[in-house]
Amino acid sequence: MKVVALVGMPGSGKSEVAKVFASNGYKTVRFGDVTDDEVKKRGLELNEKNEKSVREEMRALHGMAAYAVLNLPRIQAALKSSNVVLDGLYSWEEYKYLVQELGKKFEIIAVWAPPQLRYSRLKQRKIRPLSPEQAKARDFAEIENVNKGGPIAMADYTIKNDSTLESLVAQTNNIIKAV
Repeated sequence: MKVVALVGMPGSGKSEVAKVFASNGYKTVRFGDVTDDEVKKRGLELNEKNEKSVREEMRALHGMAAYAVLNLPRIQAALKSSNVVLDGLYSWEEYKYLVQELGKKFEIIAVWAPPQLRYSRLKQRKIRPLSPEQAKARDFAEIENVNKGGPIAMADYTIKNDSTLESLVAQTNNIIKAV
């Protein structure tokens, strides 16, 4: 069985790529569910401010590999019956932790789109929309505070998502055949 992690900046199309993997039989583990579940557990509204606060607290409590550590039981359970796609690997430390825990079962796919296109997508999304200013601030925070560049640089495959959904699906299907 394989674990394929998707990494990219907000709005790059990771969730769309995850849907294609799911339609090809992969079970999806979305790293952000840990944040969403904790925000809801606290009775707070799902918004950028509350999510950021919870993300930062999770990393303060569990270290920079927090989301990989907290999701590992879900990943291992899913691996018993299926290949797995991870929607939203964040940090270099998460990458190193998963390489250590999963070894050769683990591969990375970077999903890339230019900032202005991503900001436009994030502004229009129905769930958790971000203004261009919020999106840019989140980009900076993920690059400077979460060490997101490392996993993107170490990607086994890269999807360039600056065109149509059909192109994204075709690139993803080609990668699925290769993995």
